Amino acid sequence: MADLDISQELKQLRTTVTNIVEVLDVPKIQAEVELLKVQAEDPNLWDDQAKAQSVTSALSQKQAMLAKVESLQQRVDDLEVLVEMANAEGDVATQQEVRIELVSVEKLVGELEIQTLLNGEFDSRGAVVTIRAGAGGDDATDFANMLLRMYLRYAEQKSLKTSVLDISYAEGAGIKSATFEVDSPFAFGTLSVEGGTHRLVRMSPFNAAGKRQTSFAAVEVVPLVAQTEVIDIPESDIRVDVFRSSGPGGQSVNTTDSAVRITHLPTGTVVSCQNEKSQLQNKVAAMRVLQSRLLEVRRREEEAKKKQIAGDVKASWGEQMRSYVMAPYQMVKDLRTEYEVNNPGAVFDGDLDGFIDAGIRWRKQSQASA
Repeated sequence: MADLDISQELKQLRTTVTNIVEVLDVPKIQAEVELLKVQAEDPNLWDDQAKAQSVTSALSQKQAMLAKVESLQQRVDDLEVLVEMANAEGDVATQQEVRIELVSVEKLVGELEIQTLLNGEFDSRGAVVTIRAGAGGDDATDFANMLLRMYLRYAEQKSLKTSVLDISYAEGAGIKSATFEVDSPFAFGTLSVEGGTHRLVRMSPFNAAGKRQTSFAAVEVVPLVAQTEVIDIPESDIRVDVFRSSGPGGQSVNTTDSAVRITHLPTGTVVSCQNEKSQLQNKVAAMRVLQSRLLEVRRREEEAKKKQIAGDVKASWGEQMRSYVMAPYQMVKDLRTEYEVNNPGAVFDGDLDGFIDAGIRWRKQSQASA
């Protein structure tokens, strides 16, 4: 039996891991972990709960990153030993085990490499995602519901913590809009490439003649405001309305006026939350989303000023970003990166890794060439 030779693959893995260690600046992260440990051990830390949560969250995040890097380095070392064992024993089963492990390690290294590209100001934060149905009638509201399920399935597969804050159901099929929170590290950096206009082409299930229909939905992704961050919102700048939560078709799901709608008068920004049973809890959640959206408005204004100074008049990278075609052929294609697959069903079931990875790389290249 011929020896198994994956020396080139191992060499490439080691080079990539070394580059990742350099980009992440692992010694710096280790020093930060030691400093955070000292702060976390301070018996008076929890006197300030916001600060305590910030410290413990940062410590957990950095420790997880170090553990991931160390685990990958160890798995690459183990692969070399496994190859030697397989070749020494002439064991077909062990060679197959090596090939499976190689694919697994390459996937994990690729994921960590992508994370090194998430170094924007807010990339490490959680995210608030809002989906809105656009043109297309029942097909559009159904499409918005399909996108909501797609992102929640993706988050579930990645073990990301999500909470649906508000859903506005359509009178016919699907939803008019939905807002959910992803409270996990780097959720904003990862999901922000999904922001923009999504387009669906299919044989309409709502058309008696079964004609092909094009519909649209918009996805907005903003960074989740940090617990310690405060954007001053005077009470005079907001209007708070309360109403009863409702389900599909207007069905009441709550007999009290617990749902909350907050309107930010200077910008016209409207935020609703009906996820919690308590009116107070819904108001707190809605204010957090409002803070996140105003934070994003401020960030965009700052970016616009920089672009104006630099003379950059290019359109936003997130516009007209993806087409989902289910008739007359099967394809999902990102119009920015040219990445495409021929299995819309898998994509709508949460298989977004390829699109997100390509989007992050594309964004980084666009920023570098700007």
